[in-house]
Amino acid sequence: MDKNRDFKKRLLFLALSIVLNASSNALTVASHCGSAIWTASSVNLSEWFHFSLGAVLFVEGIAVVLANALLLKQFDWHRMLGNLVFMIPFSYLVGSISTGLDQHGFLNLPLSVRVVADILGIVGIGIAVSIYQRANIVLHPNDDLTYIVRFKFMHGKAATAQWISYIPAISLILLTFIVSRHIYAIGIGTILAFILQGIVTGWADQHVFPALKHHLNI
Repeated sequence: MDKNRDFKKRLLFLALSIVLNASSNALTVASHCGSAIWTASSVNLSEWFHFSLGAVLFVEGIAVVLANALLLKQFDWHRMLGNLVFMIPFSYLVGSISTGLDQHGFLNLPLSVRVVADILGIVGIGIAVSIYQRANIVLHPNDDLTYIVRFKFMHGKAATAQWISYIPAISLILLTFIVSRHIYAIGIGTILAFILQGIVTGWADQHVFPALKHHLNI
């Protein structure tokens, strides 16, 4: 496959994964059964500062961009710009889709339905991360953090890297709880995300679009 055709294929996978990731994150937020760790940290910051979820996702992402540069020990402006390019549609989609689900009464559905939706959202996030990490055109800063930890420090171990990369998000959740005495978006989905998201990502590497291989740049 020539380079131009390969790039177009990877670009298509990127677009698919952004929509899948944003929709899955929005599903976990709207279910109120527990969001993925990073999303949960953004929800708690959003409630604490009374800013929109989309805005908090974007600002939190910028902070992680800077943290990633420190881990790589260089300011890779192409990579950092790619992180920002990813965040714009992602943050907007998560905020708008979750708000739309709320407005259409998603919270009024039976708890069992919302729990299933939450689990599907967590699985969808793991699959989406696998797809755009392999395409590796641009990454969300949070997942770029996992990517850096995975291939720079953890010898490609997806689950271990995912758990380590959660430390900043968990710290933010604990901080907001200590200060505000309230906690949001934490539930069964959060626990499942902590345990399973890295495992799902590793599984998806092998079983979801297996012809799409990692394009490493660590």
